[in-house]
Amino acid sequence: MADNTRRSPSKKATSSTSTRKTATKKATPASRAKATPTKKAAPTKKAAPTKKAAPAKKATGKRVTSTSSAKKATQQPSAVAAAAERAGGERARRRSTPLISDSSSTATTRKPTLRVVKGADGSPPAVQRASTPRPTGRRKPPARRSTSTAGRSVPAGPARSTAASEGSSGASDSGQAVVPGLAELLSVLLSAGQLTSRTLGQAAGAAAGEDWERRFADTIEFLQRRVRGDYDVDDFGYDEDFAVHTIFPVLRLLKDKWFRVEVRGIENIPDEGGALLVSNHSGTIAIDAIMTQLAIHDSHPRKRSLRMLGADLVFQLPIVGDVARKTGATLASNADAERLLRGGELVGVWPEGFKGVGKPFRERYKLQRFGRGGFVSAAIRSEVPIIPCAVVGAEEVYPMIGNMKTVARLVGAPYAPITPFFPLLGPLGLIPLPSKWIIEFGEPIDTASLGTAAADDPMLVFEMTDQVRETIQQTLYSALVTRRSVFF
Repeated sequence: MADNTRRSPSKKATSSTSTRKTATKKATPASRAKATPTKKAAPTKKAAPTKKAAPAKKATGKRVTSTSSAKKATQQPSAVAAAAERAGGERARRRSTPLISDSSSTATTRKPTLRVVKGADGSPPAVQRASTPRPTGRRKPPARRSTSTAGRSVPAGPARSTAASEGSSGASDSGQAVVPGLAELLSVLLSAGQLTSRTLGQAAGAAAGEDWERRFADTIEFLQRRVRGDYDVDDFGYDEDFAVHTIFPVLRLLKDKWFRVEVRGIENIPDEGGALLVSNHSGTIAIDAIMTQLAIHDSHPRKRSLRMLGADLVFQLPIVGDVARKTGATLASNADAERLLRGGELVGVWPEGFKGVGKPFRERYKLQRFGRGGFVSAAIRSEVPIIPCAVVGAEEVYPMIGNMKTVARLVGAPYAPITPFFPLLGPLGLIPLPSKWIIEFGEPIDTASLGTAAADDPMLVFEMTDQVRETIQQTLYSALVTRRSVFF
């Protein structure tokens, strides 16, 4: 019995245990039922971004830590900051630098400085070279890119040393030209302008001569006279005021600077009264006649004007004919020549005509036939002296090496010259060569003692014509001997 009574509590415990298990089994479906809605609501309540943002919070903490460490590193003096302070006076020295300085001073003022720059992502400060700001705008270096990946920032390495930063920055700036400042550039341009104006002024003064003020005043007076109409023109169309103030200044540059004309025997030209000047003719273009006229005007003490006798072709040209008449030329006829000579004018004639101007270069300084001697008869009738004239240097101005006869016939010209530079170089071939000129005037040949009736004696006229021609030829030979060179 005792055993049974002892076993009964165990049975009760067993029954209670089984009861608990049954209750647990019953409660299990309920708990599952209650947990099911909890699992369905989990997507709305889960904080996935919160879990992913956890590294970001850590990174933020790291950034704050690195920023605070950077502030501490900035506040604490170091070798890099000391180097930056020592090189920080560049701006003040650049302000006090003169506009134009030598190479040593320029190199001193443009010495690069150092400054401490914080990283873009809060990294510790690094040393960079601070170049001098320039007004022309230099190319900026590319922005520093962040090395963070997947939302995580990578901390920058330790700060570079001063020498390393200078080397890297120097390598990045290599190949860039040093641009001067705006003030320096303006100063250089101003100095260059002053030098140029001074040089041009000296050249203009040398070209105009010492009496340039007088010439300028004469020019103003000439313009005023032309406006008022206060000038004279004779019966042959000669306008002395126009020739002296417009044509002669231009030709004077050729005479004095280009041909360097040397005048001999100017005393053989009388101061007043009529006279007949007879000269040789050469040069492909009749430029020797113009130079002779200008040489007499500039060298003679009375500034006499030479009235030239020209061929018909000269006055048939549209512009040349008008200018020729205004400068004192007239038609080569005995009537006009005698009228001028009796009026006390100095008349010039070139008996060779187109035969002398258009002769080839191989026949230079060999006089051609002087025609029938009409100029001698005109001088005898007018009872004026004949002055022989020899011109050396005109033969080399346009050396004629050929003649295009077909072209000359087509255009109605006496000849169509071929020179070493024309028509090969086109208009540039018209530039005359700078030969050395000598104009020599011989002693006058008297005709007044012969009487006016001697003009009708052909033998006398022919003999005097030959005498004048021979005098000019001998004068040419003697002048050629004294000339050192063609161009000197």
